[in-house]
Amino acid sequence: MEIATRKQQILAAVIENYIETGEPIGSKSLQNTEGLNVSSATIRNELSDLTSLGFLMQPHTSAGRIPTEAGWRYYVDNLLKVREPDERVKRYIDSRLRACDDAPEHILESCAAVISELLGTAAAATTPKGENTRVHKIRFVPTGRYTSMLVLITSAGMIKSRLFRCDFAITPEMLNVFDRALNEQLAGVRLEYVNKAFAQTFAASFGELGLLMPDMLMAAIDACKDAMSTNVYTAGETKLLYQSDLITARNVLEFLGDKNESGKLFESIPEGTNIYIGKENTSPLLRHSAMAAVRYNIDNRPAGILGVIGSMRDRKG
Repeated sequence: MEIATRKQQILAAVIENYIETGEPIGSKSLQNTEGLNVSSATIRNELSDLTSLGFLMQPHTSAGRIPTEAGWRYYVDNLLKVREPDERVKRYIDSRLRACDDAPEHILESCAAVISELLGTAAAATTPKGENTRVHKIRFVPTGRYTSMLVLITSAGMIKSRLFRCDFAITPEMLNVFDRALNEQLAGVRLEYVNKAFAQTFAASFGELGLLMPDMLMAAIDACKDAMSTNVYTAGETKLLYQSDLITARNVLEFLGDKNESGKLFESIPEGTNIYIGKENTSPLLRHSAMAAVRYNIDNRPAGILGVIGSMRDRKG
């Protein structure tokens, strides 16, 4: 639905004031809006019209207006102005992320923390989807006479490690054999194909030497399985307590706390920038919240998501 320019100005002013204050907005609050040179009576009439159209509502008879889900959606689709971060903010983000160059998981944790810090709300970041991800490299790190660590590096840049223990002394020569054999067989293989059937076939091909490999192969299977699951990193959850009523805050905290369910929802988000308002969210726990999420790319392929979640309700519930 298209609405007249003045109604658009007033709707935008109501929403932007509401974002700033969390309180219902009346006609007097809008009189000083830049570019809106009309009387208070005209503003009241426009507010009434916007309410009739379903873009605004009055929480109480004598109160000002707050946006409805339809109002939020119209604002996002037609009135929201996207601003480029200034150079100072860009430098700050870059410095925070460069400190984590050695570990992709730490980069994602920092992404969530920086987004939450800059936007003042709860934020989330997820690891890349496991589907179509392949083994890039496997390395072994000796940790003791009978123990070693298998380190998996995936095609998406994720690093997973697993400790394993053997009933015999693990020598450097033995680790070199494991390293060479596994990389020859697994480099470029999709993670989902590294399973028990693969381990049995692989060990059998080495004859008696294969009897020494079960613990190492189980470590490889576990690392690949872990790399296939979506890890969710969150930050700023407590900020919701200052923005939302307690029920909404509790629901979002419950959603973010269930990494399995939140991971599934984030995995379903398509490419590009997506904004879900109220009941557009598929999780019942987010029905009074808004979520914005963008899927980032690795090597020009869709990977995980970066997102923020905030409340749609005023601070008084």
